[in-house]
Amino acid sequence: MKRVKITVLKTTLDRELAAEYGVEGLTACPMLKAGQVFYADYAKPEGMCDEAWKAIYQYVFALAHGAGTDLFYYGDWIRKPGVAICSCNDGLRPVIFKLEATDEVSQMEDAPVR
Repeated sequence: MKRVKITVLKTTLDRELAAEYGVEGLTACPMLKAGQVFYADYAKPEGMCDEAWKAIYQYVFALAHGAGTDLFYYGDWIRKPGVAICSCNDGLRPVIFKLEATDEVSQMEDAPVR
């Protein structure tokens, strides 16, 4: 299994939807910032938002296990092999991530329990 580099590309705020549905003073995600980098394989990296992780983990897992050496989804999504562009599931203020397969082998922190 390989490690996957997760880069926060940008945080967004849909002002129209936020004006209609959001609480007063809602801003873009306060937890993550553009340029932040995390590394992951099978486990959520420390500091990563739980909800964002739930939205992107299946792509991280796939990349960690070699998917994306070709293009994802039959080549009709991302033009670069080993890359996925994903977002969290916050409909008012989604965060956009770039996931990249690396050549770095994952190291398990803890031994499995038997």
